[in-house]
Formats: sequence, C-alpha cells, structure tokens
Amino acid sequence: MRPVRMIIFIGVVVGIVLLALFAGPRMVNPFSLTTMDREILYSIRMPRVVVAMLMGMALGASGAILQGVLRNPLADPYILGISSGASLCAALGLLSGFYYFGSMSVPLTAFIGAALVSMLVGAFGWKRGGLWPERLLLAGIGLNFLFSAVLMLLMSVSSDEGLRRAVLWMFGDLSMADWSLIPTAAIFIVIGMGLVLSRSRALNAMILGDEFAHSLGFAVQRERLILFGAMALMTSASVSLGGTIGFIGLLMPHIVRFLLGADSRLLVPASAVAGGAFLCFADLVGRSLMPPMELPSGTVTAVFGAPYFLYLLRRKDVLSI
Repeated sequence: MRPVRMIIFIGVVVGIVLLALFAGPRMVNPFSLTTMDREILYSIRMPRVVVAMLMGMALGASGAILQGVLRNPLADPYILGISSGASLCAALGLLSGFYYFGSMSVPLTAFIGAALVSMLVGAFGWKRGGLWPERLLLAGIGLNFLFSAVLMLLMSVSSDEGLRRAVLWMFGDLSMADWSLIPTAAIFIVIGMGLVLSRSRALNAMILGDEFAHSLGFAVQRERLILFGAMALMTSASVSLGGTIGFIGLLMPHIVRFLLGADSRLLVPASAVAGGAFLCFADLVGRSLMPPMELPSGTVTAVFGAPYFLYLLRRKDVLSI
C-alpha cells in the first residue's frame, strides 16, 4: 500500500503546485501564453510559488523535527516563540521605518529576530551540558507570551499604516514575494534540511527515548543540539520570507505519518514537501477568494488547519509519534 500512497501523494503535490501557478484571479493557459500571461507567470506567480514551497518545506520539516526531539505530538516551530520573536523584530522595522536595505529590510530584521530568539530558547533550555526537552518547551511558551504581549503593545500605539503592515506580516503575507528574497533563504533551508537528513537515524532513536538512543551509540545531547539548530535555521529563514504562518509544522507531520509511516528518513522530507504544497494551496485560496483583495496565507492555513487538528485530537492514536 505504501508505494500506492506515495504515488498519490506525489500526484497531489504536483497538481497543487500547477494549480498555484496557472489558477487565480486571472487564469493562465500554459499552452497559449500571451505577453501579459508570461509577465504574470514569471514575475508574480512563480516567485510566490517558490516562496510558498520554501516556507512550507521549512515549517513542515521543522515540525517533524520538534515532535521527535521533544517527543511531543503537539510541538511545532511557533510553540517555541521563534515566530513571535521574528514578528516583533519585523514589526519594529516596519513601525520605525527601517528601510536601509530596501526590500530586504523586513526579511533581514525578521531573520535576525528569529535567530536571536532561537539562541535565547536554547540558552534557557540548556542544563548540565545539554538541551532538555521540558526546559525548551517551557522556555519557548514563556517567551512566546512575552514577545506577543510586547508586539501587541507596539501595535496599539502605532500609526494606522504601520499597524496594517505589521498585522499582515503577523498572519503571513506572500504578496510581496519576489526573486530577490529567495536565494539567501533557500541556502539556509537547504543547509538545515541537509543537517536533519544526515541525523535522521539519530532522530528515529531519540523518538523511542534517550536511553534507547544511548544504547545505539548516539550522543543524545549533541544530536538534540544539532537538530534544534537545524530547526531554528529553517524556521528563521521561513519567517524572513513571508512572515508567520501556523499549523503547517503541527499538522503536516501527522498527515505524513498516517500516510507514509513514522521513519524520519522519509517523514522529514515528505513533511517538507507536504508543507510546501499546503502553503501553495493556502496562497491560491487567499488570492482567489475575494479579488482584488488578498487574504493572508496564515489565516487560510488556520481556517483549514484548526478543524483538522481538532479531528486529530479525537483520534485515539494522535498522541503516538
């Protein structure tokens, strides 16, 4: 059954990506492209699809990593406060008029914020020479509340235009996607994915418990640190591309685990691909539902993700990873 499911999985992903490219407020016929169609396809649609794929891949893979490292099926990148820290720095840049680096200003401030928060969470989660899952989780939750509160305070005293842009950033806005944002973020995401895939056997062992991983010869604290660093790198790059988007890192590993199994060697890359396809679909819905107005992709993922998450909670096997 797994080969059949894999074929269906790949077919659905390819179909969603093609729909995201050619469907929308203006339909593009790939077999008879006009000059305007080419401009729409190469200058608007393709950058958005590539950004959505990169962001979704980073979040899907990060969710699979965290659920394994923390041995918590409800873990996802944003529960550790990384997204709220990135949003806070991005909002500070937006509200203060920080545009010294042009279109790269907001992504740069968001990446710096996410990276700093990742290190801060890691520092709070460090004890006796290693990262401890319980401390990581509690530190992330506490910092998430803190940064969210500060962000709300800043937004409450900001100008209307600054407030609007900050809100769009908070809920994931891909409308500003362009080719200039992609290369740097793609490098960080590829490096993170490479680190995770090289440690997939260790991740499999850690899911079964630290003692079991030790018995197989893995240095658990070192492996946990590497995996956490890879997750932080990918999440930071994702937030820098288009803001904060929830539910992808939480849901995609559950869906892939149900369809293709729990082996991290397949789970992580498949969760990445599924996350990219899901965000492409959310972006398509957001820009097609009420044109010319666009809905932030993060609100669309929440509308689709929250009911499915509640459905997962009803399943008896949801707590097994």
